[in-house]
Amino acid sequence: MSGPRALVAPDSFKGTFSAPEVADAVARGLERGAIAADRCPVADGGEGTMDVMLAALGGRTVRVWTRDPLDRPIAARFALLDDGARALVETAAASGLALLAEHERDPWAASTWGTGRLIRAAVEAGAREVLVAVGGSATVDGGRGALAALAEGGGLDGARLTVLCDVGTPWERCAEIYGPQKGADAAMVARLDARLERFAGELARDPRGVAMTGAAGGLAGGLWGALGARLVGGAEHILDAIGFDRRLRDAAAVVVGEGRIDAQSVMGKIVGAIAGRARAAGVPVHAIVGADALDPAAGRAIGLCSITEATTLPELEIAGERLATVLTAGAAG
Repeated sequence: MSGPRALVAPDSFKGTFSAPEVADAVARGLERGAIAADRCPVADGGEGTMDVMLAALGGRTVRVWTRDPLDRPIAARFALLDDGARALVETAAASGLALLAEHERDPWAASTWGTGRLIRAAVEAGAREVLVAVGGSATVDGGRGALAALAEGGGLDGARLTVLCDVGTPWERCAEIYGPQKGADAAMVARLDARLERFAGELARDPRGVAMTGAAGGLAGGLWGALGARLVGGAEHILDAIGFDRRLRDAAAVVVGEGRIDAQSVMGKIVGAIAGRARAAGVPVHAIVGADALDPAAGRAIGLCSITEATTLPELEIAGERLATVLTAGAAG
């Protein structure tokens, strides 16, 4: 297909559509409007990271028995990449908030043990580096459960840990910021904060004051403090891994998307990361989202040319087709 090419780079619409599903729907609409579409689903280290990395890099998944946040048996997957040399574990697969009914949310009791078991299973499968995507957890245990599971299973056997963080929050603020959404009232937040304070002093390295150590209720900080894990911004790491900049060079426009765009979207999350790279390359950015809660000034500040709401796959296709009209007119002008 000749003419302008759009780089279609949405995140998942959490709880509704995966990033590949969104990218495919928007791309179909663009293509009906005679715009070539490069399907490039993305993630920021939260839920959906495994789908994105497998779509871009290939690999396979392995399913193992582990435990959910409340210590119930659950079968969960991890991915093997690069012929098994690297593995990717999603915290949400075993320790995720989505695994609990709303009345079950209890961050005092919820544990990351299941995630630690997945990391150990990846090591047992031969991975020499394990990427841990930490978004979407139900936990505020500082990674104590994951560390216990790893110790019980025999440790890392020399494998490296790289934690893909979807937030920059330091250890000492994670209970106050994320505790309430995981089911904590004010009194429990105070208890969680005190427990994390005590645990910080037990780790080989003190995570307090270090950016990103508060991700996943301190799981990132626990892995960093006890096992020397490397903490990286998930959005930037994933964009590099899928060759985003190379694909951006061939694009006349970028289409981003997520279930809800708001102030957090532009602060270290994937939409903000993409907008920054696109602005540096002089490529316009359009957003197609489930819900628009972003202040217009914030959108303009990161260079968003338009935001369109769409909540179903047919609506996403229609939004893509309408955007094609805009891009074609711009190319003609």
